[in-house]
Amino acid sequence: MTIDTARMVQMANAIRALSMDAVQAANSGHPGMPMGMADAAAVLWSEYLRHDPKAPDWADRDRFVLSAGHGSMLIYSLLHLAGYEQPTIEDIRNFRQIGSPCAGHPENFLLPGVECTTGPLGQGLAMAVGMAIAERHLNSAFGNALVDHKTWVIAGDGCLMEGINHEAIGIAGHLKLGRMNVLWDDNNITIDGSTDLSTSEDIKARYEATGWHVTSCDGHDFDDIRRALNEAQADDRPSLIACKTIIGKGAPTKQGTSATHGAPLGDEEISAAREVLGWDAKPFEIPEQVYADWRAKNADHAKARDEWQDRLNASGQRKEFERRMAGDLPESFSLDNYIQKLMAEPQKVATRKASEMALAQINGKLAETIGGSADLTGSNNTKAGGIGPLTADDYSGRYIYYGIREFGMAAAMNGMALHGGVIPYGGTFLVFTDYCRAAIRLSALQQTRAIYVMTHDSIGLGEDGPTHQPIEHVQSLRMIPNLLVMRPADVVETAECWEIALREKDRPTVLALTRQGLPQLRNAPDETDMSSKGAYRLKKSSNAHKVTLVASGSEVHVALECAERLEKEGIGASVVSMVCTQLFDEQSADYRTDMIPADTLRVSVEAGTTFGWERYTGTDGLNIGIDRFGASAPAGDLFKKFGLTADDIVPQIMNKLNG
Repeated sequence: MTIDTARMVQMANAIRALSMDAVQAANSGHPGMPMGMADAAAVLWSEYLRHDPKAPDWADRDRFVLSAGHGSMLIYSLLHLAGYEQPTIEDIRNFRQIGSPCAGHPENFLLPGVECTTGPLGQGLAMAVGMAIAERHLNSAFGNALVDHKTWVIAGDGCLMEGINHEAIGIAGHLKLGRMNVLWDDNNITIDGSTDLSTSEDIKARYEATGWHVTSCDGHDFDDIRRALNEAQADDRPSLIACKTIIGKGAPTKQGTSATHGAPLGDEEISAAREVLGWDAKPFEIPEQVYADWRAKNADHAKARDEWQDRLNASGQRKEFERRMAGDLPESFSLDNYIQKLMAEPQKVATRKASEMALAQINGKLAETIGGSADLTGSNNTKAGGIGPLTADDYSGRYIYYGIREFGMAAAMNGMALHGGVIPYGGTFLVFTDYCRAAIRLSALQQTRAIYVMTHDSIGLGEDGPTHQPIEHVQSLRMIPNLLVMRPADVVETAECWEIALREKDRPTVLALTRQGLPQLRNAPDETDMSSKGAYRLKKSSNAHKVTLVASGSEVHVALECAERLEKEGIGASVVSMVCTQLFDEQSADYRTDMIPADTLRVSVEAGTTFGWERYTGTDGLNIGIDRFGASAPAGDLFKKFGLTADDIVPQIMNKLNG
């Protein structure tokens, strides 16, 4: 049943009214985009989107992403009108206020039905690519009966201008993600004014060049919108639907201008808009007939979900499907036996190699991991355990060749993690976290289990020189809330870090891994799970405890050598391996004080900036590191040049002790 045009107009006008009223009440927000896309969104949500407001987490629902997150009142209006439990009218009335789930930009952790956090333009569309990848991959594993849904995106001019858009659509076109459809709010307006001020590119041609199907429609003509959506659904390529719209449609003196983009319309303009739109309801009131029309198909949605549930109940794959969608690891999963084998057979390997060794175990035990690399597979060592490539011809593969698209890779990983059913990991060089940083930040904000395999973690990468040698990167990543940054010291710690990362369902992990070989420091079978507290005492002092050396990664064995030399001089020195400062900071005050006692000289050793280490060493401690850019030379020569050897460090400690 298609609702007649007059009632469809009122359904769309309900979006416009809620959007302009909420922004006005908050005296803050972006009314123009939701008012302009109200018609297209009304058609999409009432006639095409497969969802059930009574079960927002239904596994086989279509995914809807509002990439143009500044227009957040669009999705808040859609969720409310469609019959979701939240947001309520009171929530919308308190748009952008403390306590309301209707934040300035949509947050996935505040409202069921918001699939991902958007606002940083372009990332929503890029995350949708990851969702579409996850859908096709899970379809290959569980079949059409359990996984058969689409990914829909509403994006604006800004989303399509951002550089990540180029990366994301390149991946989507290459993988022929035909169940992904993007509705472009083609209104020719950005904050500064007309798009003519900043761009003259042929966007549709760009999408066509990357393998997308492209069509256009009048974004205010319901029949033309339906035609374009039908055309997109029928094509086996990802589709861009250019919806020609008027930003702020309905605002009589401001529509079509940047004045509607990011500011309230004002009481006078809103009053005039109500007359133009024929909307007689008071602010935050929706006529019952409009509610009824918006929710007319909810019974059909519930029936579709019930039929899907019946198929799931009858499926022999039910238990496995539910486990994977819940994000739970198999009860039998453990790396303990593997770690015990490492203890029995010590070896010197780079931690990037140690990561590959761990992945060979993990990928054989977990069917849900999907790996990848931004064109550095052989350097990141991310393809292990016999997994094959995920391609347009075979979505069952578990390894993605992302190409030189670090940002796009990271955002796609977020989308996969948010979709559920898969655990994504992806690699590049640690220095290139700068390219990924905005997506890593959203990983942490959205509480996703995305695992970043970042190799070549210091000057230890050697001859590639300062452009590739991270200095400030580890510490800057440690500043991101809800992100675990792990820098393991040997093959055993690397395996422990991988298990920790896999068990963290609600936060992402960065694994900072070496290019150069490192000696194995742990070989005691009873010393297991030592990394889980973030830091632990690797060596106790033999003489009276005077010095505590705190080191991470490749510098831990250097700290051990320093401690041995100090002990020969009668100076008791302990060594603490700081695997993950975030986990260490979560431990009790007693544990932290015991590990790094204040009545000792506290010395940090890390091949990176010393910034921030004083929180562990105090103002009277020693911070050994590198507070300048690196140089091009073999790794060993660089460690000597920058004073990261026992020959250089021990004299500094002795001088400090002797005043």
